[in-house]
Amino acid sequence: MQFSLKFKDIDEKRDLNENYTIRDLLDELELSAQTVVAKQNGELTIEESVINDGDEINLVQIIYGG
Repeated sequence: MQFSLKFKDIDEKRDLNENYTIRDLLDELELSAQTVVAKQNGELTIEESVINDGDEINLVQIIYGG
């Protein structure tokens, strides 16, 4: 089982563990939900969402301005 990950220069297939969530992915990449927004199959999603076989996960960097 695999899913696709797209983030900045990353565009790869990753192996998928059972009950693997967006939060697990962010922790693995050492990213915070305060700095990125996750899209699962083109739709905004929450950290608790489970990633399924064949899903496409796109992480979008949040830009703060002032």
